[in-house]
Amino acid sequence: MEFKKFFEANKKILFLSAGLFILFAALSYYFEVPKEFPLGQVVTIYSGESLDKITSDLESLHIIRSPFWFRTAVILQGGERGVIAGDYLLDEKAGPINIAYRLVHARFHLTTARITIPEGWDSTQIADYLKKNLVNFNQVRFLNIAKKEEGYLFPDTYFVSPTIKPEVLIDKMEKTFNEKIKSVPGIATTTKSLGDIITMASILENEARTTESRRIIAGILWKRLQLGMPLQVDATFLYINGKNTYQLTADDLKINSPYNTYLYKGLPPGPIDNPGVDALFAAVNPITTKYLYYLSSRDGTIHYAQTFEQHKRNAELYLN
Repeated sequence: MEFKKFFEANKKILFLSAGLFILFAALSYYFEVPKEFPLGQVVTIYSGESLDKITSDLESLHIIRSPFWFRTAVILQGGERGVIAGDYLLDEKAGPINIAYRLVHARFHLTTARITIPEGWDSTQIADYLKKNLVNFNQVRFLNIAKKEEGYLFPDTYFVSPTIKPEVLIDKMEKTFNEKIKSVPGIATTTKSLGDIITMASILENEARTTESRRIIAGILWKRLQLGMPLQVDATFLYINGKNTYQLTADDLKINSPYNTYLYKGLPPGPIDNPGVDALFAAVNPITTKYLYYLSSRDGTIHYAQTFEQHKRNAELYLN
């Protein structure tokens, strides 16, 4: 009886309290950050997308729980078309109001990435580096495109969005190549094809380190091609099996690959890496000598020879 009297006397207050509790619980749930929140990922808002589409995508990605409260927050802060397109890094967990604020005020939380591609890297090395230094970089997609453009991905320092797409970066590197190649002395008057020059430069990039030695070796290799001799360069094995001169075995030299210049005469089918300006210059501007052979000792010194007998003696002196 006492409880009944108490309930009757305080019925409105009890119902109001219960209602407020339920409302608070519901709001807490919908404003709580989802457990599956993709922390550290990047979400892209595309230009022209409707608020309904953006809201649906954010819900499916477990970034928000309540489409209603997110939409309300966006409209209150910026209107139906208040969301700014772009890439947003989810570097911290946030509820729907904070997410709405970021999208309305273009708080991307992304800074420009500085990437440096050294001369002589092939597309696989570049892809590995980009995977480590960019956000969610699609390494497989990059390689699918880059392998076809080997030699034309100019090695340089680039300042890009950390979420740059592979095709956009490749296009940027190719445009840089097209600009840089124009500055190479002799490129406009050479009788050699651009493809042959790039392939030769990619070999020189790994065969020598100084401009003079690269130019001398370029003279030797162009001469060997003219005489119908195999190039017999070790640098191509880096592209075939990743081995350098000092790791090669007699069996390696028998590998049946068009990049094996011991078995196949002429230049390889294409570049083996992405050369820089110095190697390109050397390929276009070879130094003519009496030499037909060369080798590099472990300290990087190049030893030249006119005859095969002299070359064998150099090998015994500097490689064994």
